[in-house]
Amino acid sequence: MNITKARATGVSLLALLSATNASAETLAEIEAAARKDGMLTTIALPHDWCNCGEIIASFKAKCPEITVNGLNPDAGSADELEAIRPSRDNTGPQAPDVTDTGLAFGPQAQAEGLIQPCKVSAWDEIPAGIKDPDGHWAGSCSSVMAIGVNRDLVTAVPAKWDGLLKAVYASAFALTGDPRASNQAILAVMAAGMSRGAEPGDASGTKGLEFMAELNKACNFVAVAARAGTIAQGQTPVVAARDDNLLAWRDSPAGNPPVEVVIPEGPVLAGVHVQAISACAPHPDAGKLWMEHLFSDQGQNGDVKGCCRTARFNRMVAAGKVPQELPDALPPADAYTRAVFPSVDQQPATKAVVTGQRDTVVGAQGAG
Repeated sequence: MNITKARATGVSLLALLSATNASAETLAEIEAAARKDGMLTTIALPHDWCNCGEIIASFKAKCPEITVNGLNPDAGSADELEAIRPSRDNTGPQAPDVTDTGLAFGPQAQAEGLIQPCKVSAWDEIPAGIKDPDGHWAGSCSSVMAIGVNRDLVTAVPAKWDGLLKAVYASAFALTGDPRASNQAILAVMAAGMSRGAEPGDASGTKGLEFMAELNKACNFVAVAARAGTIAQGQTPVVAARDDNLLAWRDSPAGNPPVEVVIPEGPVLAGVHVQAISACAPHPDAGKLWMEHLFSDQGQNGDVKGCCRTARFNRMVAAGKVPQELPDALPPADAYTRAVFPSVDQQPATKAVVTGQRDTVVGAQGAG
């Protein structure tokens, strides 16, 4: 049934968002309450990442009564939690309703009481390892760590992490932010550590920092937070980032340099993006509706279109719900067969090492 016909017959729009076991009455109640909220405030959702722009547009098309207010699209996971903390006393439009963070920040936010439980209709189809049993957070999609190279400026493409230490990459390599605040940068340090034989956790944090110290000593590091524009402009011609980001930047109009995306040899680090609703959300029901949309068939396929592998991907493929051109555009299957998904305990262990020892191991102005 299409949206126009649904409206004409009075069918709840939310009923179209997800193949669920939840009652139509419950979904209708969420929808009605969300419409009364009238606004949804998001944070850290750049439109060129994981097809967020199109997913937001489809949400607005289904519920035009809800205004989407997007805060700081380039915020890191720590920035998102920091934006929630003042919301306890100020629930105005600059307080986020929903978050999208790295896996390690979900349990942290839960422990601080910053997020509230919400089990979406498709809850049973989300793998147990990427969701809180009580519903405080859940992983919507995942990606793997990769290296992007602007081929206009750098002719050599590294096949593995240690290759970045070569002189050809002098003043060329960058992370996507400070790993003390950016989950993606933490994952880059972890991936470098794993490339040297370390298991995910504190060992990968230690080995990864040692690698970054060597990279800094070789003068190959650029102290700029890498984005599509910095790659195109040549400020950061070699970047460690998630494959979903790199693929989106490769296809963005920001100068369109010939960017090659490489998934390094050896174990491939996979990261999960988790969704949650702020415990202090000014518009909690709009937040619930947004969560339903993200985990619906349409929302999940929107993520796949943005080169992200989704929580419900395998089930939806098996059910014939994913157009074949979408998985065909993802990186080669071996990238995922080599993928290592750190546990909820291992990611915070790496984070603790990286944030606590970065200055002493790498140097206050150093890489990573």
